[in-house]
Amino acid sequence: MTLKSTLMDSAAVGRALRRISFEVIEKNRGANDLCIVGIRRRGVCIARELQKNIAATEGITVPVGELDITFYRDDLSEKQKEPTLNNTDIPFDITDKTVILTDDVIFTGRTVRAAIDALFSLGRPKAIRFAALVDRGHRELPIKADYVGKNVPTSLNEVIKVTFPDYDNVEPSVLLFSKNN
Repeated sequence: MTLKSTLMDSAAVGRALRRISFEVIEKNRGANDLCIVGIRRRGVCIARELQKNIAATEGITVPVGELDITFYRDDLSEKQKEPTLNNTDIPFDITDKTVILTDDVIFTGRTVRAAIDALFSLGRPKAIRFAALVDRGHRELPIKADYVGKNVPTSLNEVIKVTFPDYDNVEPSVLLFSKNN
C-alpha cells in the first residue's frame, strides 16, 4: 500500500473526539444512564477518549467496556480458519442504558451489525448509538453512525488506517492509503 495523505493529525483527531463527546452529551441531555463500549481494538481507544472528555465536561465518569465481535461476524470463515479471541470486557450491566458503541472507521456496516448482535447477547439496552471517527462510505447494510468525526468519501481501491499510541506506538492520526494492484 502507498500512503496518499494524512487526513487527520493528532490535533485534528483530538478535536473530532471532543466534538463527538459534546454531541453525545447534548443529544443525551447529560451523561446519566450512558455507557460506552468500544469495538476492539481502536474503538476502545475512542471509547476511552470519549470517557475522559465527558468526565471533564460533566464531572461523571461514564463506564467503558471492550467488545470482541469475532464470533458475531458474518465473514468469520473467510477471515481465518482459527479466529483470535480478544475477550469482551464489559464489567457493568447494559440493560436499560444508552450504549455509545465506538469504532475507528465505518465502512460496509457489517462490523457494527456484528457488534449490535454481541451487545444484545449481553443485555437489553435502552438504546444503542454509534460513534465513528471516520465514515468512509460504501455501506452494504442500512447502518449509519450517529456521531462522526470526519466523512471521507473513498474509492474501493483506498484504505483508511487510524493510529493510536496504545496499539501503534505513534500519535493519533488518520491516514489514507491506496492499494497497490
